[in-house]
Amino acid sequence: MQPPAKPYSLTATQVIGLVKRNTITIEEYASALLSRIESRDNVVKAWEYLGTFLPSHKATDGRLSNKYVLDKGSVLSEARSLDQVPHAQRGPLHGAVIAIKDMMDTKHMPTTYGSSFYQGHRPSCDASAVAILRKAGALILGKTTTTEFTVLNAGPSTTNPHDPNRTPGGSSAGSAAAVADCQVPLSLGTQTGGSVIRPASYTGVFAIKASWNSIPLEGVKPVSTTLDSLGFLARSIEDLQLVTDAFVIGDRWPFKAVSLKQARKKPQKFLSSHGVQVEEVTFPSEFRDATALKMMHNTVFSAKSQASFLIEYQTDKTKISQEIYDLVENKSGFSRDETLKALNQYASMRPIFDEIASAYSAIITPSAIDEAPLGIDDMGDPAFNLVWTGLHMPVVNVPAFVGRHGMPVGISVLAGRCSNHDLLRISTLLSEPLMAEGGWKVGIP
Repeated sequence: MQPPAKPYSLTATQVIGLVKRNTITIEEYASALLSRIESRDNVVKAWEYLGTFLPSHKATDGRLSNKYVLDKGSVLSEARSLDQVPHAQRGPLHGAVIAIKDMMDTKHMPTTYGSSFYQGHRPSCDASAVAILRKAGALILGKTTTTEFTVLNAGPSTTNPHDPNRTPGGSSAGSAAAVADCQVPLSLGTQTGGSVIRPASYTGVFAIKASWNSIPLEGVKPVSTTLDSLGFLARSIEDLQLVTDAFVIGDRWPFKAVSLKQARKKPQKFLSSHGVQVEEVTFPSEFRDATALKMMHNTVFSAKSQASFLIEYQTDKTKISQEIYDLVENKSGFSRDETLKALNQYASMRPIFDEIASAYSAIITPSAIDEAPLGIDDMGDPAFNLVWTGLHMPVVNVPAFVGRHGMPVGISVLAGRCSNHDLLRISTLLSEPLMAEGGWKVGIP
């Protein structure tokens, strides 16, 4: 059987199947991805680094439009090594190629956390999540762009593959753009506010922001430890399930009804026509004040991030942006009492939402206010993501709808804490009618 004509467009699940059947090699697949990147990087600019840095090794393949060299030789060498692994010794992700947001440590690759402060920094080992993926057989292709320490709402020159005049969202800008542009089938992102789900909505890909602390954060630059979570982006829910399974999260909850919250009446109507039992959820008053919820989240974020960036501030404050500088100095002026109140309020709201969510298989709500904004200097508003992040629940973005300007608009599917797997399962069922009626097609931009 001949390899497909455009292997870069395949999902990770499809590639793994082809590799098992000896229809394609990992080297052939990696080469196709590299060719795709070379042809599109001048537009999309999703990558911070590609390849593997080795001592005394100089890459000569060529420079991308960002900071680092595209080292095709090291990528293909690692792919060949994976091809030589006996079938009986191959892991569940053997054949998958994954990009890593530049907030996570990677051995043999630079890790800058989006900041000039860490220019040239090369960790000695992988972040735990990266190490787990490697052990499962994945090929780590490179590092994707992020805003500085994920805090700023602008920074990298990454564009939206569906319209380069629009932002891909942030802070997981490169992770979303690379997947959407078929430069890689899977990527890792981080979310402290809306940094996985909003970019997924803007670029028209699937994503899961995992339940807080269900994916290890060791080796990920801390931002606000009470809020930081890892997530995955892909062009199919099957790929999200595949990579989530690598972390052996045993959270199996039974199905119940499917709820609809704050989404437009059109989804409610056609979900019902597909046999889904739909109800509108009424939340307690503390969940309904958008201004107070945003203030609560920002207070917690500010309090926790002061410690996260203290070492950079003390070492050389001239190498960090004013926004980081202001966080460390608490220029927002949040008091101890305000911080304790916000922390306690979030803590008290989590079991309340778990109780509400337990009555349903899922709750759905918009992933973003609208389509991706024009320009790359504003990565959009995370207002529709903040509270779900702070409540520690898993969230799946389904790229369902087409907006007024032909850009994707996502739907968030939510569940209570510690339910990643079941949320992915119900999202698989819901995605079919949502995308069929909403009109968005995941494919080559």
